[in-house]
Amino acid sequence: MITRIFACAALAAVLATPTLAQEATADNGAGLNLGEQVVDGRSVGEEYVKEEFGDWAHRCVTTADGNDPCNSYQLLFDGSGNSVAEISIIPLAAGGQAVAGGTIITPLETLLTRQITLQIDAGAGRRYPFTFCSRGGCVARVGFTGDDINAMKRGANATITIVPAGSPDNPVSLPVSLSGFTAAFDALEPR
Repeated sequence: MITRIFACAALAAVLATPTLAQEATADNGAGLNLGEQVVDGRSVGEEYVKEEFGDWAHRCVTTADGNDPCNSYQLLFDGSGNSVAEISIIPLAAGGQAVAGGTIITPLETLLTRQITLQIDAGAGRRYPFTFCSRGGCVARVGFTGDDINAMKRGANATITIVPAGSPDNPVSLPVSLSGFTAAFDALEPR
């Protein structure tokens, strides 16, 4: 009986509350849903993979005008095949020391004080600080010089090393394949 009363109360609460989608597209208080714009079968703001280049992909965001911004993207896996982190890179407009911008996202339980280390092939590693954390993970926004990008274009592999907060004596090295990086990077327009 109590279960039945609870179920009826829960159903009444759901029916009495407008859904988030209705709230987001309602207009003028009339409760009318205006829908959302669809471009090529995708909703505006939806991410999609436009093209793949070896182990890199162009991940883009749908815009209303069809001028979708894209980045070169790779999902990173640990030795057990679990997806752990991701890296995305975009070319930047000429004029600054950084010729490309990158975003590296790691799990929330990453030890932030140990930062991220990126090593290209057998070269010296570079350490980058985290910028912020959100529900999606901890983010390092990094700049790459022309030398960095050229090393990635010539290289075969890179390694991103992070440190788990719960196991600071056991850093995790994540392989980054550079197969397809040159074609993926060169196919993007600078921002």
